[in-house]
Amino acid sequence: METLTKTEEKIMQVMWDLKSGFVKDVIDRLGEPAVPYNTVSSLIRILEKKGFIGHKAYGKTHEYFPLISKLSYRSFTFRNFVANYFDGASGNVLSYMLEEQDLSQEEIEKAVAEINKTKPGGEDAQ
Repeated sequence: METLTKTEEKIMQVMWDLKSGFVKDVIDRLGEPAVPYNTVSSLIRILEKKGFIGHKAYGKTHEYFPLISKLSYRSFTFRNFVANYFDGASGNVLSYMLEEQDLSQEEIEKAVAEINKTKPGGEDAQ
């Protein structure tokens, strides 16, 4: 999997919301200012070449759908983010959030509860 440009990500966000659709559907969801049909069509074809989108053909018309789930791309992007900005250590992300983001006590408690639920021997392991 490869990293998408911001514009490609916008198209993918729409595709994940739509589940499937035509170029016109994507344009409608992108809002104002309206993006030209040819621009969106080109971006969708690029995403198709990258393996993110597939299509069903109805004559000359194509209905597009995501091949990569939003969760898969989110995981890929987060792993890259941690690797590039936090020396590959998730603990560094948590430290940063605690030190720099001015989290409330409630937010910290929720985060600790989530960590305890998902780690081995946590609530989920019972």
